[in-house]
Amino acid sequence: MIRKATADEATISRIAEMEAAYDKVRETVERLKEDLEALENLKDEIKSLEEYQSSGMWLRDFEADEAGRIPADLKRGVLSEDGLHNLLGDTDALLEALRKYSDE
Repeated sequence: MIRKATADEATISRIAEMEAAYDKVRETVERLKEDLEALENLKDEIKSLEEYQSSGMWLRDFEADEAGRIPADLKRGVLSEDGLHNLLGDTDALLEALRKYSDE
């Protein structure tokens, strides 16, 4: 009769701990892959927003809003004083962080 060896408690505990870490990393990587694909698909929108901000059109639209010439029921988060700037900055920072991470 062959007797099966039983792992000690430290081994079992270590495997359980590493399995939990594996699951967390795997789930996060899968979500990040999906989000990166979504971000990749938004390149045209990001470029449009950058051009809008830098062209002077954003400032003209902002001034029109400040002057009350924009309908009150029109969604216009893009005209918040820091919103567009912060969004584009966050996008650049995220892409830069990903480049740094991939270079390591």
